[in-house]
Amino acid sequence: MSFDFIIRLIGMVVFAILGVYWGISLGRLANINPGANTLTVEQFAVVVGLVGALVGLILTPFLTIRPIRALRSLFSRVSAQSLFASLIGLIVGLIVAALLSFPLSLLPAPFGRVLPFVGVLVMGYLGVYIFVMRQNDLFAVFSSFRSSSSSSSSSSNEDGNGKGNWAENRTILLDTSVIIDGRIADIARTGFLPGSLLIPRFVLNELQYIADSPDSLRRQRGRRGMEVLSQLQKEPTIPVRLSDIDVEGVREVDDKLVILARQLRCPVLTNDYNLNRIAELQGVMVLNVNELANAVKSVLLPGELLNIRVIQEGKEFNQGVGYMDDGTMVVIENGREFMDLEIQVIVTKVLQTAAGRMIFARPEER
Repeated sequence: MSFDFIIRLIGMVVFAILGVYWGISLGRLANINPGANTLTVEQFAVVVGLVGALVGLILTPFLTIRPIRALRSLFSRVSAQSLFASLIGLIVGLIVAALLSFPLSLLPAPFGRVLPFVGVLVMGYLGVYIFVMRQNDLFAVFSSFRSSSSSSSSSSNEDGNGKGNWAENRTILLDTSVIIDGRIADIARTGFLPGSLLIPRFVLNELQYIADSPDSLRRQRGRRGMEVLSQLQKEPTIPVRLSDIDVEGVREVDDKLVILARQLRCPVLTNDYNLNRIAELQGVMVLNVNELANAVKSVLLPGELLNIRVIQEGKEFNQGVGYMDDGTMVVIENGREFMDLEIQVIVTKVLQTAAGRMIFARPEER
């Protein structure tokens, strides 16, 4: 039995009872001077009670569950910082309204009765509006006070272990694509991701769905992602947190990650191009593994020497193709004759494409 149906039953009973009492009152009024076709008090109670039960069965969700769900969806999309700022603003506005209520109540009628209530509404609204509008400035002031008060302790911690407290408090959201990719475990071991890795429950559910896919390739990728998570949890130096936090009213995992990152004010670690673009458009910081891999690839200039093994033919005539340790493709002019051999080549051109970096070279003249 669903919660919605239980609420409907409760509403039906409550409205039926109210209908019976109302029917009794109407029946008594109608039977003061009864006519030939006038219903009795009991008949009025039964009819109006049945109508009340029907109304309660239909309208109860719209009066209870629907508004609550709408409020939950609204509050889930608002960041915790905005909620805290609005609460502080409301308290400040009510305090100001309380201070103004006494002098306003001394005004002649009807102003002395109306203006205190109007002042509560106006000051409460102004307090919420001003504090939410300037929330970043207010929290920046609070952060500066806190940092100045803890500067001595933080400096001692930095001297002791070489890391600040910001690294311990930082949270990084993990996307399903970066877990399946597998490189996150090696990156985290290097220490370039300070802070804790947060994996929401809906990301785990999507990963489990991929691991149970009937497609063998997707199933292997999902299981590899499970193994990567197991490796991350076994690393003592990598804090990994699994959370049941969710975003209601949103079905897509990417949309949930973006909303959650805005609420927690933390970056998203991914290698999904579409998620990268959507997050950047909404002002969410993105850590892209593919961009990191391209950034750390070795930089070669024309004229430098390189040892490469020719493993296949190129598209053009007499071309050979090899790959560096980081996966960068090297196209070798006149390299077909050196198939399955490791030779020394001279870099002639480096081309950066959307797919990555491509190097053109020719065999060194002997």
